Amino acid sequence: MENLPAHELFTHVRIVMGMVIGLGITRTLAGVAGFIQHPGRQRVSLLHMLWVGSVLLELVLFWWWEFGLSHLAAWSFGTFLFVIGYAVVLYLLAALLFPDSISEYAGYEDFFIKRRRWFFGLLATTFLLDVVDTLMKGREHWSQLSGDYLIQVPIGLVLCLVGSLSAQRSVQLALVGLHIAYQIYWTGRIASII
Repeated sequence: MENLPAHELFTHVRIVMGMVIGLGITRTLAGVAGFIQHPGRQRVSLLHMLWVGSVLLELVLFWWWEFGLSHLAAWSFGTFLFVIGYAVVLYLLAALLFPDSISEYAGYEDFFIKRRRWFFGLLATTFLLDVVDTLMKGREHWSQLSGDYLIQVPIGLVLCLVGSLSAQRSVQLALVGLHIAYQIYWTGRIASII
């Protein structure tokens, strides 16, 4: 594999990464479809559905933004593992939103609140992984990002800490609202450089 040109290796990486991200998207969409198929089985929660939308957007954006790795001059097994590991963390976020069973919980929101430390721990990990990912894409990519990026990670980590500590619904709704607003802002802001 090491003798292959970088663009051919990237194609291989993108296929495997796409499968993992595809599993996350599938799990999320199947969970939403479950609400439609069986509307009386579980109560729909605004908090839960906002995080579902946010994670679904994150999965799609990750797949799109990883195209920036096509410019890497060389690929290693470590780089491959990093990218796949990042995708796995995103998949786990989706899996936490739609677990196999919530029979011992009052519903999806109750499950989310009781498992919030895992969720926000994984979300915090994505902020850290994104820094490494951005650095891997090179100085040119780093220099194209605005100063917003430099404050995105520390603020995101603080919000994850608050989310992991607070079980209050109002705090959780504020956090997901801020996260979605920033996702939309950031997507519009950097869409031109990708």
